[in-house]
Amino acid sequence: MAFLDSELTDLRRHMGYPAYGLGNGGFSNWRFYQAYGLLEYRMQRLSGSEETIARTYLATLATLEAAITNASATLDTDTAAAWVRNAREVADRTRLFDDWRRRLCGFFGVPAGPALGDGGTRLVV
Repeated sequence: MAFLDSELTDLRRHMGYPAYGLGNGGFSNWRFYQAYGLLEYRMQRLSGSEETIARTYLATLATLEAAITNASATLDTDTAAAWVRNAREVADRTRLFDDWRRRLCGFFGVPAGPALGDGGTRLVV
């Protein structure tokens, strides 16, 4: 079973690659990134069991991403009675989220994309 369009979007986004748009037209598409082309190729050709693993990554990443957003609810509290906020919570959660994003890249065998930091993806001209 092929990925839904929303799943493909989330896979690209989590791996740090830019939006794909409507397809192979224009200047900013996969043809200008070797790794992006490899990613698109692999996303379209995974086996059923590999798609299941990728969907498990997507579910885990959705939970981790939501936890980062939810952590903002306590950013205004430093100390409340006996409870003390972890001042590094957002950074810790973001680091964990990014670690799982890099694991997803490793599963697909592509370098982390430009939006994920030290991905090393180069523009090919």
